[in-house]
Amino acid sequence: MRIAVISDLHLGRRDSADHFGHDDSGFLRFLRFLESNFERIVLLGDVFETLTSRTPGRQVAELAAARAAHPDIVERFARPQYHYIHGNHDLVAGTLLGAPEQLVLEADGVRMLFTHGHHHDWVIRKARFLSEAAVWAGAWLRRMRLRAMFRMFQALDARLTHALPDPARCTFQQWALARANDSGADIVVTGHTHLGMRVEHGSRLFLNSGTCSEGQFSFLSLDTRTAGYSLHTSW
Repeated sequence: MRIAVISDLHLGRRDSADHFGHDDSGFLRFLRFLESNFERIVLLGDVFETLTSRTPGRQVAELAAARAAHPDIVERFARPQYHYIHGNHDLVAGTLLGAPEQLVLEADGVRMLFTHGHHHDWVIRKARFLSEAAVWAGAWLRRMRLRAMFRMFQALDARLTHALPDPARCTFQQWALARANDSGADIVVTGHTHLGMRVEHGSRLFLNSGTCSEGQFSFLSLDTRTAGYSLHTSW
C-alpha cells in the first residue's frame, strides 16, 4: 500500500490570522499529485484552524468559516481516498465531521499507527483552555501585524513540545513510541510539532509529517510493499 501523509495545514477563514500561506489552486495541484501517486492520503490533524476567531470559544463557527473559505480543497478531502484525523486546532471536527483521534492501518505485514500527537503536551491534556487562549492571543498578534512578537511565541511553543531530532532527548518521540508499543504498531506517524522527521528506533520507525502551513509542502510517503518510508519537503 502506498500512503501519503500531510498535516498542520491550518486552513482558516482567509483573514489576516490565516497562516495557510498557499494559493488554493496551487495547493490543489499538489493534492492531485498525491492522488495520482498514492492509494490513500492521511490528513493528520490541524487541517483546519478553529482557535483564531475574533472572540474566543467559537470553534464551530470557525470550522464552518474555514471550510467555506476553501471549498475546492474541502471537496477533495471528502473523497474516499482521504482519511481525516483531528488534532488540537481542529478538535471540534471530531464531533462535527466524525474525524477520529487516531487511525491504525495494516498492509503487507506492517502495522501503522497515525495520531496527531497533541496528547503528548501536558498543557493540552491538563489545561486545554490555556493552550487555546495562547493560540487566540497569537492570532491577534498577527492581526495587529506584531509579527516579531508572534514569532517569539511560536518559538516558545515549539520548545514546549519537546520535539527534537535527537531521539535520546526528544520526549515527543518517546511518547509516540510508547503509543506504538501499546497498539502493537511497527510504525508511528505524527504531526503537531511542524518538525518533519524520520527516526529509526530499533524495530520501530517514528515519522512526523512536518507542516503544510505558511506555504510549505511537507509530506510523508509510506510504501509497505517496498518498505520505503520517506519525508519530502517538495514535490
